[in-house]
Amino acid sequence: MKNYFKSISTALDVQSRSYEKLKDLEYCAIFLEQGLGKSKIAIDLILYWLKNQILSKVIVFTKKGLIKNWTDEIAKHSHLSYGILSQNIENNSDLFFANVNFLLANFEVINLERPRIEKLALNNEVGIILDESAKIKNPLSKLTQNFLEISNSFKKKCIMTGTPSANRPYDIWSQIKFLDDGRALGYDFESFKKKFDLNNKLQNDQNAQLRFSNNLTLIFEKISHFTVRETKEKSGVKLPKKHFINVQTDWEHNQHLKYLELKEEFRIFIQKSGKKVEEDAEPILKRIIRLIQITSNPFLIDDSYNNKPGKFKSLLKIINKIIANGEKLIIWSAYLKNIYWLFKVLSQYKPLELHGRQTIEQRNSSIEKFKNNDDLKIIIATPQSSKEGLTLTVANHCIFYDRTLSLDDYLQAQDRIHRISQNKDCFIYNLIMKNSIDEWIDSLVNAKYWSAKLLIGDIDEFEFKRKIKYNFSSIIKEILKL
Repeated sequence: MKNYFKSISTALDVQSRSYEKLKDLEYCAIFLEQGLGKSKIAIDLILYWLKNQILSKVIVFTKKGLIKNWTDEIAKHSHLSYGILSQNIENNSDLFFANVNFLLANFEVINLERPRIEKLALNNEVGIILDESAKIKNPLSKLTQNFLEISNSFKKKCIMTGTPSANRPYDIWSQIKFLDDGRALGYDFESFKKKFDLNNKLQNDQNAQLRFSNNLTLIFEKISHFTVRETKEKSGVKLPKKHFINVQTDWEHNQHLKYLELKEEFRIFIQKSGKKVEEDAEPILKRIIRLIQITSNPFLIDDSYNNKPGKFKSLLKIINKIIANGEKLIIWSAYLKNIYWLFKVLSQYKPLELHGRQTIEQRNSSIEKFKNNDDLKIIIATPQSSKEGLTLTVANHCIFYDRTLSLDDYLQAQDRIHRISQNKDCFIYNLIMKNSIDEWIDSLVNAKYWSAKLLIGDIDEFEFKRKIKYNFSSIIKEILKL
C-alpha cells in the first residue's frame, strides 16, 4: 500500500516548489503557464493526501476531451487506480459505492450527479480538483452555480489553469470564490466586474487607467498566499524562444466588396441604435463575428463565394517555406467550415484535421499520424476543440488563419507547440487583413494579455504601463468610420 501512493516519476524543480507550498493548504490554485506540468503537481498532491489519510477520496473534474489525457498522466506518474464518472447514472452508481480513491469526471457530470457527489463529500473526507477551472468563469451559469453551492462540502479544494483570466480580468472571480467563498475577492460579482472591465472608456481617461492598473495589482496580492504561478521564462525550465510574426494580407476583390457592405450595415446599426461597440453585447457580437468571418473567408457565410480569399496567398507562402525546411505546422481557424475548406484546398499537402466533430478515435488517429509520420507536415485544427491537454511539439510553427476575441483560445493554442519536450524555436504567425476587424482583434487581445499578466503577478505595474495600449477603442471607431 505504501508504494501504491508513491510517485513513480521525477518532478521538475518548478513542480517540486509548487507541491511543497500547496500540499498542506485547505485550498489552492495551480496557475502554472501552459506546458509546465500542472497535472504532475496535482497527482503528487493527491498521492500525499491519500497516503497520509488526509482524504479518503479525490474527484478531478475536467473537460470531456481531457479525460484521456488524465488517464495517461495518472499512468505516467503513479500506480493509482481510478473510476470515471459519466452521463451514465447506472454505471456511476457502482463507483459511488466502490472502494475507489480517485474519481475522474467531466464538468457536466455535476449537473447530473450533484446530489450524490454532495452526499459523498459530506459523509467522507473528499477533495476536489477543477482542471481548466476557467470553465466556471461565468458565475451565472448553472454549472458554475452548482460548483459554488457545494464547494464547502469538500475538505480540500484545488483549481488548475494557465489562464485564470481567460478572456477578461473579472473571469477569475468565480474561480477564487469556489476556493474561499469570497474572502479574497469579495462576495458580489457585479461590483468586482465594474472594477475590472477592460472597456472603451479607458483610452481617454488616465485616472480610470490608473485605477484599473492599481486594482489589477491588488488581485494577486490577495490570492498569492494560496496560489502558485510560474511562467516558462521564470521557472527555470529551458524552452526555445517563441517568435511572433504578424503578416499583413491583402483583400480578394469580391471579398472586400462583401466586407464593405457588411461594415456599412454595422455602422448604420451603431448610429441608429446608439449602442456602444462592446464585445459582450449580443447584437454587437453577432455583427463583429460576421465581419471576422468575411475577413477570414466569405464562404463561411456565403456558399456562393468560390474565390480564394485574400489570406490564402500569404498562407501558401508560409506553408511552402516551412515545409522546404523540413518542419511541421499547425493551422488554426475558429470555424469548422474553414477547416473543411482548408483541408480540401490544401489537399496536395496531405493535411490532417483536428476538430470537435471527430470521434475520439478519429481525433487520436490524427494526432498519432501527425506525431509519427514524417511525411505528414500539416494539421488543421480549431482552438476550441484542441487547445488544452495536447502536446504537438513535433511542430514548431503555428499559423492563426483567423482569431476570435478569446485570449484563452489564442494562448492555449499556440502553446500546443511551445512546451516541455520542444527543442526548436517556435514561430507564431497571425494573418491580419489590412484595414479590417483583424486589427481591432489584435489590439484588444494584446490588451487582455497584458492585463492578465499583471493580474497574475507575471509583471509589475511599471512594466504593465509600458506595455498596455488602450487604443482598441479608437481602432474600432476608425474601422467603422464612427
